[in-house]
Amino acid sequence: MSEDRGAFIWYQLMTPDAAGAREFYRAVVGWAIDERGESLPGGGEYRMIRRADGGTQGGVLTLAGPMASNPAGWLGYIHTPDVDAAAARIIDAGGAVHVPAADMPGVGRMAMVADPQGAVFYLMTPTPPPGDPDAKSDVFDYEKPQRVRWNELQTTDVEAAVALYGELFGWEQRDRMPMGEMGDYLFIHHREGMIGAIMPRMPDVPQSAWTFYFGADDIDRAAQAVTDGGGRLLGEINEIPGGEFAVHCADPAGATFGLVGPRVA
Repeated sequence: MSEDRGAFIWYQLMTPDAAGAREFYRAVVGWAIDERGESLPGGGEYRMIRRADGGTQGGVLTLAGPMASNPAGWLGYIHTPDVDAAAARIIDAGGAVHVPAADMPGVGRMAMVADPQGAVFYLMTPTPPPGDPDAKSDVFDYEKPQRVRWNELQTTDVEAAVALYGELFGWEQRDRMPMGEMGDYLFIHHREGMIGAIMPRMPDVPQSAWTFYFGADDIDRAAQAVTDGGGRLLGEINEIPGGEFAVHCADPAGATFGLVGPRVA
């Protein structure tokens, strides 16, 4: 896979109910999560998330065995050319390594880490597919449905997060939007594209964390599918700059995510 330091290259849902997630996200986003997955040590399994265009959008890890007590949630994988060096820098900055760096044959080297404010994510150096050394991930796209369209970090120390992620991944913070007493919403860029934002942690968010916004074809239809499927809307549907709409949600197992897309009706 071509050098793409700082790109979000994979997204993973950790859930105790992969079968339920399969039905829920099919109705909400339109994904086809595999009915069966690869068995893992400890009793869990790993299923792939498929988009309607035939691409793979990420994976679903069943929480079982030693991981059964972990909360449901979405995690992002960020490309780094040196997982071990990035993990060491995170520790030096006051963060933590939850799963040490290890190689997965045919996939790449990865580690699960937490930044100094507690937000968890994966570091990854991917192995390119056979015969395609310049392959690039397409799981993030600023405009397309069924991709992740926005990566948002809520953190207890915005400026420290901007500095550390910028150092690790080459991100640039170029613009900001005042939110009154809540502070500023700081937009982050990877190379020439805007990939998300960093903002102060809101009082109803238990700890610093990343939220990923999935592209919806119709925000009202998708939001209705959330509640019809046993999930919750964690706020109102709000218009965002550019004329589209977004809403923060939780799936039936409690994993939080966002939706962004047009209002069709």
